[in-house]
Amino acid sequence: MATQRRPAAPEDDPRVKAVFDDIRATRKTDFINNLWRTLAFDPALLERTWTDVKALMATPTELDPLTKEMIYIAVSIANACSYCVHSHTAAARARGMSDAQHAELLAIVALAARTNHLVTGLQVPVDPEFDVG
Repeated sequence: MATQRRPAAPEDDPRVKAVFDDIRATRKTDFINNLWRTLAFDPALLERTWTDVKALMATPTELDPLTKEMIYIAVSIANACSYCVHSHTAAARARGMSDAQHAELLAIVALAARTNHLVTGLQVPVDPEFDVG
């Protein structure tokens, strides 16, 4: 159950409409997902969040779009965000992620979680060679 009600007519607010229109244009779809519809309760928060998402996820950078989505999936798993796991898995599949790549990603996430817990539990000191400086 949501902790914030979605506005009934979010696009009545011109700031929200402008963001939604930009999402539609950027993603080349009429679909506005529940995250954006819910964030519309606070137009300033909606604008800031979309600006950051657009800059990193929808704009060419050093990482290719599929790699970005797979990183987002891994972080979403680590943060236990079911919505984001579903959303970014769908986006990764749309960008060509195969079942084999998804399986490998999940194996890496599971391995990292296990070794992270071992290192944390054992309080293994960081090797000086790993420090920058």
